[in-house]
Amino acid sequence: MVKFNKKIAFSLATLILPWLTVPFMGKRNFLRFLPVASFINLFLSVFSLICNKKKWWKTNNPISPGPIDFTYILGPYFVATLWIFKLTYGNFRKYLITNMVLDLINAYPMPYIGNKFGIVKFKKMTNTGWYIINVSLAIIIYGFQALVEKAIRKSN
Repeated sequence: MVKFNKKIAFSLATLILPWLTVPFMGKRNFLRFLPVASFINLFLSVFSLICNKKKWWKTNNPISPGPIDFTYILGPYFVATLWIFKLTYGNFRKYLITNMVLDLINAYPMPYIGNKFGIVKFKKMTNTGWYIINVSLAIIIYGFQALVEKAIRKSN
C-alpha cells in the first residue's frame, strides 16, 4: 500500500490546478500574454537561483528538487500572470490594484502555507520584502507587455 504524501499532493495541486483554468481564457489571450508570462517566469527562475545562493529562502519540493520551485513558478505564478493580463491589460490602475491585492496573498499566506507543507521557508527574505519585489515586478512586466504589443502592431 502506498503511503499518502501531503507534500507531493500539495506540490502536484500547486502545479496542476491553475492550469485547469487556462482553457477558459481562450487561445488568443493565452498566446497574446504568453511572452510576458514566460519572461517573468524566466526572471523568477534566475531570481530563485540568486535567493538560494544568498539563503533568502529554502525550497524543499519533492517534485521539483533544487533551488527553483518549478511547481510554483510554472503553476500559480505563470497562470495568474496570464489571467491578470487578460482581465486588466489596457487599464494600468485596475492592473496595479489587482496585482497589489493578489501579491498580498502571494506574500503573506502563501509562504506560510508553503512552510506548513515543508515546501518553502523564508530565511533572510521577509514577507514584506517579497511583496515589494512582486509589486515592482508587476510594474516592470506591464511595460514589457506594452513593448510586445507595440512590436506586434508595428509588424502588422
